[in-house]
Amino acid sequence: MTEIFHQGGPVMYPLLLCSILVVTVIIERTIFWLQIDLARNRKLMDEVLKICQDGNWKMVRQKVTGSKDYIIRVLISGIVHREFSMQKAMEAAAIQEIKHMRRFMGVLDTMITVAPLLGIFGTVIGIIISFDMLGSAGIENPRAVTAGISQALLTTAAGLGIAIFSVFPYNYFNARIENAAHTMEKYATSLEIVYEKLCQDGQKD
Repeated sequence: MTEIFHQGGPVMYPLLLCSILVVTVIIERTIFWLQIDLARNRKLMDEVLKICQDGNWKMVRQKVTGSKDYIIRVLISGIVHREFSMQKAMEAAAIQEIKHMRRFMGVLDTMITVAPLLGIFGTVIGIIISFDMLGSAGIENPRAVTAGISQALLTTAAGLGIAIFSVFPYNYFNARIENAAHTMEKYATSLEIVYEKLCQDGQKD
């Protein structure tokens, strides 16, 4: 691998940096989503909605104490600000949660675009050098030229490899973010419906 790396020329160094960034972000995001999965408590969310039907907000706070579930945080934000604007409070909390989920996604997106371009850039430089060698050595020594072109193509292969390696986790993480947004919307809507019913019942009484 070291020999192949050196054969690729100077462009292999920024490609190496790209690969390090990609691996780092993938590991960090994987750990992040594992922590989210471990913190999820669907049973507690259902209990919270059930308690909200009785309007027992104090018990809700007691129930969710210590919970790290992101959906619980969104619901609590709405409950705390229920007398002002429950919907806007939950929207703001959801935006903040999604912002955390999208952290470093821009890095992966950039690497998917930049890595192949760097690879092509390295190949173009290598081909220019190869044709320069052809002008100097002449057609009598084609091996030097073909070897140079072969080495130049290594950067394109490396760039494409980094992009391919990045695109799968990038799409997976995006799918997780979209699913999380739908889940937050679902529970937030449920809480709004429960609160509106409580308000209507209170006005009737």
